[in-house]
Amino acid sequence: MKNMTRLLTLFLSLMTSISSAEDAYQVVDTQGKYLDVVTPDGKAVLRYVYERDQSTKEKAFDTAKVFAHVFADDGETTLTKGPGGKFPHHRGIFIGWSKLKQGGKSHDLWHMRNTEQKHKSFDIQSGNKQGATITAQIDWVGVDGDIVVEERRTYQVIDTDDAHAVIDFTSVLKAVNGEVEFNGDPEHAGIQFRPSQKVADNKSAKYLFHEDGIDPKARKDLPWVAESFLIDDDWWTVQHISHPENPQGARWSAYRDYGRFGPFTVVKIHDGESTTFRYRFVVLIGNDISREQLTKRYSNSFSH
Repeated sequence: MKNMTRLLTLFLSLMTSISSAEDAYQVVDTQGKYLDVVTPDGKAVLRYVYERDQSTKEKAFDTAKVFAHVFADDGETTLTKGPGGKFPHHRGIFIGWSKLKQGGKSHDLWHMRNTEQKHKSFDIQSGNKQGATITAQIDWVGVDGDIVVEERRTYQVIDTDDAHAVIDFTSVLKAVNGEVEFNGDPEHAGIQFRPSQKVADNKSAKYLFHEDGIDPKARKDLPWVAESFLIDDDWWTVQHISHPENPQGARWSAYRDYGRFGPFTVVKIHDGESTTFRYRFVVLIGNDISREQLTKRYSNSFSH
């Protein structure tokens, strides 16, 4: 009788565990290539791409930086662009500076022709009913092959009922081989979102700001910018939200018809010190989202 009780307890525990797993976000690693965040209904929503292949010159360039894809509601169509296409170094949700000054030299960690952002290891790969978190250690390698910056990057998918996806992006950048100045310009630096190549083909990108009459070339430290774009027959809107504690002086690129947009900030870090950037990406289906709705999302974004 005791054995039967134990078996029944074990069976109920197993069934509870399976049910719980079915209700949770999963993190699925295709080792050496990419790691997917999968929703409770079995669809990929975010893909952290970290493959590094130097077997040919072309593959070396295509895998010289890590980035994240965002998927549409079918779990297969990417809303973001990978390698190739218009400006092949623009990829998904990514970060970089074209003029990273260190050791008396300028390292281009934007175009990635003689530098690399190299995935080193995972600190966190976790999923539950509230969402999923991916945290990775990434080495920023300069023109001489030395590591100039160590990055701890996190993509956190937050479960929500009122958006297609909410993705928090956090990057902690540490100078490890002397003082570093992150520099460039709004077109070639910062924390960026690049939609699918299809947006470059149809030139559908449109922008909305928190107030009328905003000139992103003149105004600094915008709290958020939203972009609507068309992929196949579907409109999407992405709200790119800045955390109020981010380094100040950010200038936004938010006017290109192919859709790359995001803030650029000049930051100097002393050797051994670090700085942190935090942003939220709210992905919405449709292009009829009002400024009032987006302002409310911004107000609620970092209250937790």
